[in-house]
Amino acid sequence: MFFVLASNNPKKTAELQRILTPLGITVKTAAQLGITLEDVEETGETFRENAELKARAAMQRTGFPAIADDSGLMVAALGGRPGVYSARYAPTDEAKIQKLLGELMETGSSDRSAEFVCEICCCFPDGRTMYARGACPGTIGFAPRGNGGFGYDPIFFVEGNKTFAELSDSQKDAMSHRGRALRELKQLLIAMMKETETPNQQEE
Repeated sequence: MFFVLASNNPKKTAELQRILTPLGITVKTAAQLGITLEDVEETGETFRENAELKARAAMQRTGFPAIADDSGLMVAALGGRPGVYSARYAPTDEAKIQKLLGELMETGSSDRSAEFVCEICCCFPDGRTMYARGACPGTIGFAPRGNGGFGYDPIFFVEGNKTFAELSDSQKDAMSHRGRALRELKQLLIAMMKETETPNQQEE
């Protein structure tokens, strides 16, 4: 199965391709197809709405099935912020981390619980739309640790007292919100392909 990946973020693209390829799903960016994708204004109020905006725009621009994700960090003591604004919280990853840690300190709360959430949307030229969701609980550290990952990974601690930025790619994929959403998507795609098989194909 082939999808156009609706993302211009090279680190996110690499992560999506790394997880999807072993599932038997071929993914290419629009740039690899020689097509320019404009950034889509994320006007949705939820991760799902923003994922669909991006996937639908990529599908309409390329004519191919398209996949997009929208994800973010939800911090309990901040009322779920930065949430859908995670990518726009500050200009750089370092600035996002420092802003979040500063705001969390200002609350005076001892609650450091948080979760990463990922919503995936697939849009097909025949009008079908498919969604998958994944979440990963964790806690927010007091200072960044690790050199891997991107975004808020250096301050997001998971089981084993390690941040996402300290995990190997395979370790992160096994527990991350995006990895969980993509594995759910795999099952949905398998079910869809079985439904579209002809009787002869099913007998084989």
